[in-house]
Order: sequence, then C-alpha cells, then structure tokens
Amino acid sequence: MSLIKWNSERELLNIEKEFSRMFNLFGNRFGLSKSEEDEYGLAEWAPLTDIYEDDESYKLKVDLPGIKKDDVRISYSDGQLSISGERKQESETKNSKHHRVERTFGKYYRSFALPKKIMEEKIDAEFKDGQLVINIPKSEEAKSRQLEIKVK
Repeated sequence: MSLIKWNSERELLNIEKEFSRMFNLFGNRFGLSKSEEDEYGLAEWAPLTDIYEDDESYKLKVDLPGIKKDDVRISYSDGQLSISGERKQESETKNSKHHRVERTFGKYYRSFALPKKIMEEKIDAEFKDGQLVINIPKSEEAKSRQLEIKVK
C-alpha cells in the first residue's frame, strides 16, 4: 500500500501560484523582480509567519523547523523583505518505512512589503531553535507619539 501525501497548505500555495501566473500573462508583475518571481514560482511551501508591531519596531517570527541557520537567505530590496531556502527530505533507511509524512520539504519562499518609514540599514535577524526572528526598526517619523492637549 502506498501513501499519498495531501497537504492543504501546498494546495493553497499552488492556487496562489496559478493566480500569479495568470496575472503575469497579462503583464502585471506586482513589482517583483525576475529573480524573486523565479524563486516564488519554484517554492514548494511557505513558512508560517507571525507579524508584530510595537512603538519601536516591526517583528516577524518565521517558523523554520529542521532548517540550519546557514540555509536561510534573507534579502531586502525596494521595500520587499524576502526569506527563502530549502528543507531537505530525510531519506528512508533500509529497515524502516514512512507511515505518515506531514512535514513539507523542498524550496520555500516568503516575501513581505514593508512600510516606507523604517530604518533599512538596521534590520537584523536572529535564528534560534527553528525560529527566525527579524526585527525591523521604525524611523523616528513613523514612531507613534502622544501629545497632551490642554482643555480650555
């Protein structure tokens, strides 16, 4: 009996890819460079990401279990932050069989449009225990400030 692996996230990513291809046929490139478009098209999966904001910065927490720090690529260009890499599938040993494979393997890619009022040169990232945390500091103009208004 052979197992067929079904992954709902992959199906959603495939639908998204098809919509992107359809729009690209009409000449609308959504601002992606050719290399970003190629990486997006080759992606097998997209890592789950939480995005937070406070007064000082934006934070992205990206789940990348089973991936080494050196195998993660992060780039920033023209307001787009991109995260990409590949998770290799573990090979089966002679004396064992896979009964269930739920984790997704292969190339991954995520891209985020960032606000204009950030300090681009101070973006930093930390990778620990399978989680990538990217800190994006806000510029002084973007930080919220509170004014006290006097009542007359």
